[in-house]
Amino acid sequence: MKELPLQDRRDAGRRLAQRLQGSVDASALVLGLPRGGVPVAAEIAHALGATLDVMVVRKLGVPGHEEFAMGAIASGGVQVLDEPLIHRLGLDERRLASVIARERHELERREREFRGDRAYPSLAGRPVILVDDGIATGATMRAAIRAVRRLGAEYCILAVPVAAPESLASLRPEVDRVECLATPAHFGSVGQWYRHFDQTSDAEVRACLRPARDA
Repeated sequence: MKELPLQDRRDAGRRLAQRLQGSVDASALVLGLPRGGVPVAAEIAHALGATLDVMVVRKLGVPGHEEFAMGAIASGGVQVLDEPLIHRLGLDERRLASVIARERHELERREREFRGDRAYPSLAGRPVILVDDGIATGATMRAAIRAVRRLGAEYCILAVPVAAPESLASLRPEVDRVECLATPAHFGSVGQWYRHFDQTSDAEVRACLRPARDA
């Protein structure tokens, strides 16, 4: 695919911004999923002259295979579970509750780290653009979509550089618009579609969000 490989997250954000310019104005709120979605979102917000903020989401990983999502949680008490998968794995309520508690603790830490005591901006009457650096299972993005809907988002755009085709298809009915640069058939992992895919640090997220925190 001509869009791939992406150079890095900022390159991905600039390419997505080109897709959005002319149809989305500066009234938009751009919400990056930490950590990797925030640098992508920062480029989009800069190009549009829009407000950048963060939507904190945590994947619920399968015990022993934490990279594989069995659900996700998000700000505002949103919880999404893959019930058929959990049933197939034979996970009991105690182990599931342990995973949820651990990830909720980390979600609350990141809320404090990235948002401080700032409330979410008003979402009513403005486009909300949810951004990540890629979508594999879609669990974290699904939780983020439901969280912003609960917070009052009326028009939601999903913007990602690369996604697994079946995962993106499952998310389309939950949003009003999708912008995705590439949906490779043999997806594998998000990182394999980038030339540079270093882990995004808390410090980098804070640096991207500093204008919002200072506002």
